[in-house]
Amino acid sequence: MARRDTRNLAQYWRDPRHPGLTLLCADFTTQEFAVHSHDALVIAVTEQGGAEVRSRGEVQQADCSGLFVFNPAEPHAGQMGASPRWCYRSLYLTESALAAVADGLGLPEIPYFTGNRIRDTALRDGFLALHRSLQDGTDALCEEERLLASFGGLFSRHGSGHRAARPMQRDAALLKKAVTVMDDRYGEAITLDELSAEVGLRKIQLIALFNRTTGMGPHAYLTQLRLRAACSRLKRGEAPATVAADTGFYDQSAMNRHFKRAYGITPLQYARA
Repeated sequence: MARRDTRNLAQYWRDPRHPGLTLLCADFTTQEFAVHSHDALVIAVTEQGGAEVRSRGEVQQADCSGLFVFNPAEPHAGQMGASPRWCYRSLYLTESALAAVADGLGLPEIPYFTGNRIRDTALRDGFLALHRSLQDGTDALCEEERLLASFGGLFSRHGSGHRAARPMQRDAALLKKAVTVMDDRYGEAITLDELSAEVGLRKIQLIALFNRTTGMGPHAYLTQLRLRAACSRLKRGEAPATVAADTGFYDQSAMNRHFKRAYGITPLQYARA
């Protein structure tokens, strides 16, 4: 019986010619992504195999028939499912990169996506060609043309003019209180008792508030804040052990586990990228 290949290979890199754009090439056989989000618009295109993607209360198949799009801060998760392998490429566009794309397309703003899975093989092929051009980095004109053509097609054919529904006024105010505490104290061991007392809710009410307004519970949300803080510090060249201690993780091993489950790579690999 042939032994299953259990390599998990992933490479992130930032494109200096396009500020705010990060690229990923991944080849996974065992990866499982915990619920997480990105401060960026995410485009994920499968090259080979597939996986199960969980978002908006649904489980959908990532395969070569289309692509996935996640709005900034939109929670999602994934796992291999029945497929023995998942090779895919992703693009992550922060606010500065999105502004440049919108300007190039003559749009006042980037549209919101009301669905995550997009069945559009032509668009999928276009984004694969774009990603490979950006990785090659030898033809700036080709890159720009493919970038505008791919995003122009995505926005015009699948984007919505509607923004995400905003939380009710009371929910928004309570969430802001909780998030402010988390932002100020993410490096500490915050308890649910402390957080609920600060906000003035019962613990079960606080959990329901987070699930209702952010799509994830308080612990998962706090973990995202810690990971983003860790990413910022790793970019500045700080040692992973120091970063783990200062951003609220129990130790460096705990930070490594959360990094792998959210991004598919270790903090050290991220820092080197």
